[in-house]
Amino acid sequence: MHYTIDPAQIEAFERFAREWMRLVTAHGGVHHGYFLPAEGASDKAEALFSFESLAAYERYRARFGNDPEFVAADSIRDDSGCVVRYERTFMRPLLPTD
Repeated sequence: MHYTIDPAQIEAFERFAREWMRLVTAHGGVHHGYFLPAEGASDKAEALFSFESLAAYERYRARFGNDPEFVAADSIRDDSGCVVRYERTFMRPLLPTD
């Protein structure tokens, strides 16, 4: 996930991120963390997570807008305005073989 965030709302974004790390893990994924601004552009953040299959990811995504925990996590974003926009990109890992 590629985020453009409101730098004035970084604490809210961190609350939002912690909830999503918990939810991804609770629903079968592996969250590899959020990467927040440190130097340079102060409005960019990234998140990496993975699921064992597209089907597992789709089961997780089916909870959006329905599961009360997912709705509550999204309300952190919506109420604070900490996320200006986001983009989802699907990737596959290329890992070292040695």
